[in-house]
Amino acid sequence: MNTPVPSTQDWQSIDSLDALIAAPNHHKLLFENERVRVLFTSIPAGDKVPVHTHRWPSVLYIQSWGEFVRCDENGKVLLDSRTVEAFKTPSEVLWSQPLPPHTLENVGSTSIDIIAVELKDN
Repeated sequence: MNTPVPSTQDWQSIDSLDALIAAPNHHKLLFENERVRVLFTSIPAGDKVPVHTHRWPSVLYIQSWGEFVRCDENGKVLLDSRTVEAFKTPSEVLWSQPLPPHTLENVGSTSIDIIAVELKDN
């Protein structure tokens, strides 16, 4: 059972919640410099990613897509992709704002595989 993460307004500075640290089984570093960080995210069907954050906005390149449920750090559903028409056939490339503490559960039958190019603040 996962222990809820306390809410905080300063979540972007909590290194332990960073996707690479908090959810290393689902996020792999492909490249990083002072301006960008490139991650490969893979979430097999039926898998749930532990509470983590994405502190920078990013461009997402979708390699494979599936249905998912995103919840906040306390388990409240923030987004169920099955209820969003645009997510039934998403674009190959999407924009994402920074994401505060959340989990993501792949409730579909296919793996979700994404390359994220995170744009660091300068």
